[in-house]
Amino acid sequence: MEITEKVAYLKGLAEGMELDTEKKEGKLLSKIIDVLEDIALELEEIREAQEELGDGLDAVSDDLEDVEDLLFGDDEEDEEDFEDLDEDEDEACFATTCPTCAEQIFFDDSVLEDGEVICPNCGEKLEFDLNSLDSDDEEDEDE
Repeated sequence: MEITEKVAYLKGLAEGMELDTEKKEGKLLSKIIDVLEDIALELEEIREAQEELGDGLDAVSDDLEDVEDLLFGDDEEDEEDFEDLDEDEDEACFATTCPTCAEQIFFDDSVLEDGEVICPNCGEKLEFDLNSLDSDDEEDEDE
């Protein structure tokens, strides 16, 4: 039984008892029942508002989950990506400093083989001369 139903039952009992609202006790009981009725109605409105907020929050949560999936991908895909990273750990990683923006740039063998890299910070094209590395290696072998 809901609170509003219980208050309605009390109100019916009071009317059935034919309380004399002209006397102090009857007036007091009548006012108490009126206050209980107001409280019950207020609680019902609060409960309905809470349910609406909960539904809205669920909708926002679902939308946020969709956005996260779009941005970051599914968890299964992420696990596969991490597995791929573990396999690639053996690859060499290189770093250089961009002469234009002075930010450090990291890259792997494939970029080094291409002989150039674009700075992700300022867009400057950096070129590498691998011939000087080969001649340094030959000098090291001669010694």
